Amino acid sequence: MSLRTSANRYAKALFDVALEEKADLAQLDRDLEAVITMMHASPEFAAASNRGLNDATRKSLIEAVATAMTLTTPVTKLLGLLAQDRKLNYLPDLAAAFRERLLAHQNIVRAEVTSAAPLSPEKTKALEDSLSGVTGKKVELSVSIDPELLGGVVAKIGSTVYDGSVRTQLQRMRQDLVKS
Repeated sequence: MSLRTSANRYAKALFDVALEEKADLAQLDRDLEAVITMMHASPEFAAASNRGLNDATRKSLIEAVATAMTLTTPVTKLLGLLAQDRKLNYLPDLAAAFRERLLAHQNIVRAEVTSAAPLSPEKTKALEDSLSGVTGKKVELSVSIDPELLGGVVAKIGSTVYDGSVRTQLQRMRQDLVKS
């Protein structure tokens, strides 16, 4: 079983437990991100999943970190389980999978938008509203700039691409002219 598949299973379990316990899902998401940030900053913590540490040391390290960071109970239990099974390296993929479940639960989709030039706040809002109408969900935009588009925008939501760029329109015109 791949790391991503296993991480997805842990994320689903955490999400299901959190829903059952009526936990603050956004707080769990923030806790997971905080732990990942701390793991990158502290290689000693990441070493907690090494085979060289005994179970008691590993458990006390996780408890100390969870207390110091004031982590929620479900995240603390998850860390203990991951450390016990030597799977703390699952955390980045697990957090990403948890966030995707959280966004789906909140009826939010992410859209990656590329434009030829910076978008004004009004245009960004209009694009967000337009994509919300198409998807029927609240849209969270991530905007980047690519001058090669010449004009217009390209929006990607999941595997669906909405291409309204001038570059693509010119390519279509060229193909039509060549066919004629």
